[in-house]
Amino acid sequence: MLKKLKLEAKFTLLLTLVFLTGFVFSGVALSSAMQQKAEDEIKTKAEILTQTMNSIRDYTSNKIDPLLKDRLETEQKFIPEFVPTHAVREVFEQFRKHPEYSSFLYKEASLNPTNPQDQADEFETKLVEQFRSQPGLSKLSGYRNIKGQNLFFIAQPLKVDKPSCLECHSTPALAPKSLLSTYGDKNGFGWKFQEVIAAQTVFVPADNVLAHSRQYLTLIMGFFITIFGVMVLLIHWLLKQAVILPIKQLTALAHKISSVMSASEQVGFDSSWISKLARRADEPGQLARAFQQIARQTAAREQNISQAVNNIPPNKLEFDS
Repeated sequence: MLKKLKLEAKFTLLLTLVFLTGFVFSGVALSSAMQQKAEDEIKTKAEILTQTMNSIRDYTSNKIDPLLKDRLETEQKFIPEFVPTHAVREVFEQFRKHPEYSSFLYKEASLNPTNPQDQADEFETKLVEQFRSQPGLSKLSGYRNIKGQNLFFIAQPLKVDKPSCLECHSTPALAPKSLLSTYGDKNGFGWKFQEVIAAQTVFVPADNVLAHSRQYLTLIMGFFITIFGVMVLLIHWLLKQAVILPIKQLTALAHKISSVMSASEQVGFDSSWISKLARRADEPGQLARAFQQIARQTAAREQNISQAVNNIPPNKLEFDS
C-alpha cells in the first residue's frame, strides 16, 4: 500500500504520524506533570495546616494549661480551653468560616474520646489501628470521598506523651469533677502512657485543584496543538516547494524528452526556472543539471542527425531507394 503512494502523500503521512505521536507523548507527559503539580499543591496545603494545628496544640499545652490548671480543680464548669484538642478545633472552625476554606476539615479521631465529636468513624478507626500496629509509622496520606467530595488527607498519630494527660484520662476517680460533670465518666478513660489514642487528620479539598489543573492542561495542549500544527504545515509547504514541485516539473519535462524529439521543443530545460533550480546545491538541483545535460545531449544528437541527413546528395538518396 505504501509503495503505491506518491512522494507527497508519503511526506504528508509521515508528518501526520509525527504530529500524532508528538501530541500523544506530550499529552501524557504534560498530564502527568500537571497532576503531580496539583497533588504537590494539595499536599503542601495539608502539611501547612497540620503544622499550624500542632503549633496550637503545643502552645495550649505549654502556655495555656499551666495558667488554667488550678482553676480546673475549683471551677464547677469544665474549661474546654484547657484541652489542646478543643483549642485546635475552635481555631480551625474560625478558619473554615472563610468561604474559600469551608470545605477543609480537621479532626482528632479517637476510638475512646472524651468529647463525642472526636469519635472515629470506620475509616478513621482503621487509621488509628494502623498507627497502633505499626509504631514506627509517622504519617498516612491519601484520598477520601466525603459526601461526594474528593478530599486529600494527611493523618498523624497522637500519643499520650505527657504524664499530665493521665490526670484527666486514666480513671474517673482522678479526673476533675468539672470534666465529669460535662462529659460523664464513661468515655475518655483508660488511656496509657505512649499509647496512640487518636489520628490527627487534616482534609483538604482536591476537586477544585485537580479541575484547575485539567483546565491548564487543556489550554497548554491547545497552544501546543496550534504551534505544532503550524510547524507541520510549514514543513509540508517547504517540502512541497523545495522538493515535490521541482520533481513534478522535471518529471513533466522528462516526458517531453521521451515523446517529443524536436530540438526546438526541448529548450524548456534552459528556461529561467530550470536554470534557477540547477543552481541549487541540493538533490533537486543536481537532478535539474542532469536533465539539462540529457536535454542538450539529445538536442545535439538530433541536430547532428538532421545535418547528416541534409548533407547526403540527392542522387545518393535516390540510388539507395
